[in-house]
Amino acid sequence: MAALTGEWENALKEEFSKEYYKKLFLFVREQYSKVPVYPASDEIFTAFHLTPLEQVKVVILGQDPYHNVGQAHGLCFSVKPQVDIPPSLENIYKELHDDLGCKIPNHGYLTSWAEQGVLLLNTVLTVQAHKPMSHRGVGWEEFTDAAIRKVNEQDRPIVFILWGKPAQGKEKMLDNPKHLILKAPHPSPLSAYRGFFGSKPFSQTNEFLVKNGEIPIDWQIPDR
Repeated sequence: MAALTGEWENALKEEFSKEYYKKLFLFVREQYSKVPVYPASDEIFTAFHLTPLEQVKVVILGQDPYHNVGQAHGLCFSVKPQVDIPPSLENIYKELHDDLGCKIPNHGYLTSWAEQGVLLLNTVLTVQAHKPMSHRGVGWEEFTDAAIRKVNEQDRPIVFILWGKPAQGKEKMLDNPKHLILKAPHPSPLSAYRGFFGSKPFSQTNEFLVKNGEIPIDWQIPDR
């Protein structure tokens, strides 16, 4: 696994010496040596590398990485430019268009969001090929919970966008009154019509950031 750097390394260094993380590290290393696992091992911490802790303005939580070939690269909901846009991301783009009038891009690569301070964090960071949630319960949740708590502790206004019940289960950790919590159903085709569409998370996020003296996110993703 690629090492964390900067503020994230300082914030989470205590986790690396804990027993759960030692077991997690050994499990993940063994999995990569035996079966196809996504994302690539040097992309596991992409969300942390692209969005340093001191730059986080928004947190969007996913569950586990995409499990088909070539999709996952370490950012929740995102796929590499040459990969078909998954259904949940298609629905995110539809809501983005309806909310802010943004043009729907021709790819699903969300790095431009991450580079502006949108932490696109899955709660589980690896998955065995073609076996969704196969790495659930092996220690990743404890690690990403620690990361969420570190963001919660930041002394500045941050928006937490919680889509679906698993993400909303993290709300109990978010007790900093400076932050904004936005909740809606998951953008999956199975649930998007239950209230995800029309929830306007992008405009609400930017209104909150501007109100609190922060630069808003440019949610428009340029075509490639």
